[in-house]
Amino acid sequence: MKIDILTLFPDMFAPLEHSIVGKARDKGLLDINYHNFREHAEKARHVDDEPYGGGQGMLLRAQPIFDAIEKIEAKNPRVILLDPAGRRFDQAYAEELAQEKELIFICGHYEGYDERIKTLVTDEISLGDFVLTGGELAAMTLIDATVRLIPDVLGKEASHADDSFSSGLLEFPQYTRPYEYRGMKVPEVLMSGHHEKIRLWRIYESLKKTYLRRPDLLDNYPFTAEELKIMEEIKKEIGEV
Repeated sequence: MKIDILTLFPDMFAPLEHSIVGKARDKGLLDINYHNFREHAEKARHVDDEPYGGGQGMLLRAQPIFDAIEKIEAKNPRVILLDPAGRRFDQAYAEELAQEKELIFICGHYEGYDERIKTLVTDEISLGDFVLTGGELAAMTLIDATVRLIPDVLGKEASHADDSFSSGLLEFPQYTRPYEYRGMKVPEVLMSGHHEKIRLWRIYESLKKTYLRRPDLLDNYPFTAEELKIMEEIKKEIGEV
């Protein structure tokens, strides 16, 4: 995958040199390029200006963004604008972006964008109902969530297949050595070696956690017959049936 990032602060992306994303670059699975669009500003290197019609704050000018993107060699990229008004990012969106060959991220600052910039954009994405100082942190979050889904980036495909939200549910509890720590023991079913019992336990715990913590995720969840039966057991356990 090739990723181009338009930003005023390329140094902010140092975390992408490390961990999973950094290893993906080392393996040749990922190519990331940074473009400081201030270098393309025609007006005394100014990338912002006052809004027509008056108002508070400054807007990102269209010219530096247009010129920066025109310098990027890309065939059919997804061009992503980080914007609080955009579609909310989630795991399904990350899986969708992981299928692409080329992504371009536009990281803005100030009070907003000249609306004409959006003619370059294929996706407007938001991390949630809050406002960040700039788009860099949001872009890093999207890149991290997306890159780890690229084939061969993680050691095993199953490494992300059971992640929370990948299945539409929160992930079941997990344990590792030692068996007992400060009086807390690993559930016996996980020590049993009985694969079917472990599978059912994981489904049960995953559904239960989702039901108690994020019931909204179950509104459109495609339950199997087995899962519906387990949900009835969960509701009985917590006294709702």
